[in-house]
This record gives sequence, C-alpha cells and structure tokens, in this order.
Amino acid sequence: MDNQTPQNSVPNAKKSAKGNERRAQLLGLRIMGDFGATIAVPVVVFSWLGKRLDTRAGTAPIFLIVGFALAFTFSAISIYRKSKQYAKLYKDI
Repeated sequence: MDNQTPQNSVPNAKKSAKGNERRAQLLGLRIMGDFGATIAVPVVVFSWLGKRLDTRAGTAPIFLIVGFALAFTFSAISIYRKSKQYAKLYKDI
C-alpha cells in the first residue's frame, strides 16, 4: 500500500507546465494593468495641467498640446523601460 499513488495525482511535469502557464497568464495581466496605467495617468495629468495653464494664460490649446506631447514622451520611455524588465521576468518563467 505504501507504493501506491493516488489516482488524482498529476505527474510533476504536468504540474510544472500548468504552474508556468498560470505564472505567464498572471504576468500578462500584470503587464496589461501596468502599461494601461503608464499610458493613462500621464495623459490625464499632463492634459489637465495643460488645460489649466491655457485657461490662466489665455492661450489657445498650446499648453494642452504640449501636455499631450509630454505625456506621450513620458509614457513611451516608461513603457520601453518596463518592457525590458518584463522580458527578463518572462524568460525566468
């Protein structure tokens, strides 16, 4: 009886593959959330700030456009850096 394995047991290889798949899925969700916030937050903050500066200075959408450009630049640099970090994490899975 000691040598018997339960019928519900899964071989270690299947457990490992299933665990790796789950980790990859969770990493994907983490990347989606992180990249979404990395894009959305700067756009909201810089566009709000640009609109507010335009209202105070009485200018047309100059500061708003500058805000969008800054948000794009900041988001692009941040996503580039984060994607390199996430690539390393993915390789470890």
